[in-house]
Amino acid sequence: MSLMHRQGSNSLLDRYFQAVREVRLYSSPGNLRFYLRYLFGDLRFEGKRMLDIGGGTGLFSFYAACMGASEVICLEPEADGFLGSLSGKFGKVKARLPEMQHVHLEATGFQEFDAGGKEFDILLLHNSINHLDEPSCERLHHDSAAVQAYEGLFRKLSGMARPGAGLVIADCSSRNLFPRLNLRNPVARDIEWHKHQPPELWIHLLGRAGFHKPDLRWRSFDQLCWIGKWLTGNRAAAYFLQSHFRLIMEKRT
Repeated sequence: MSLMHRQGSNSLLDRYFQAVREVRLYSSPGNLRFYLRYLFGDLRFEGKRMLDIGGGTGLFSFYAACMGASEVICLEPEADGFLGSLSGKFGKVKARLPEMQHVHLEATGFQEFDAGGKEFDILLLHNSINHLDEPSCERLHHDSAAVQAYEGLFRKLSGMARPGAGLVIADCSSRNLFPRLNLRNPVARDIEWHKHQPPELWIHLLGRAGFHKPDLRWRSFDQLCWIGKWLTGNRAAAYFLQSHFRLIMEKRT
């Protein structure tokens, strides 16, 4: 898997960031640019097919298309019937980017999704890996049936990935100081920590499903840019902050 971003069309990217600002999908274009570099690293998009699992408003789906992806499918089960919310915002961005006819929103979950034999070059689970099966996710560390449930999900994921495909996962680790002290985390107040797992567990289970070469990074605050990355983009600082990680793995060839 090659790890080089393409520059893309500056005008198209500028219009993407403008649309994101107008629809209010992110705090600011500058913060989003920094986060995208953290999330995708040096992955190439041109000519690739991407599956965005739990993609919400399509924030990352449209970015991938602007960077040259040939087709992007955004799965979001909560989009069904929420015209004023998720699917409405997706439609507003797409209306501002008429070139994005190859970005499709499907109101279905991963478990129900049928790819019709398609294989994907990039698979993204942004803050959604625990939502694939929340009850099982909560019990992964002590319940063999829960492990089997996720192994089945990851086999399906692997079956949709081309050899060499990139798998991108972003989520919060369950390992955080504040829940251990039975306190609410002041910088991540709404996280239900018991519904998450540490990245090492995901690496282990995904490894058994055919993914390897884990690249694990820890999130810093977008607003602080590179200074924040140097100060807080590490495991130790994450334990005292939001414990958010980004994991990229590769499908074995």
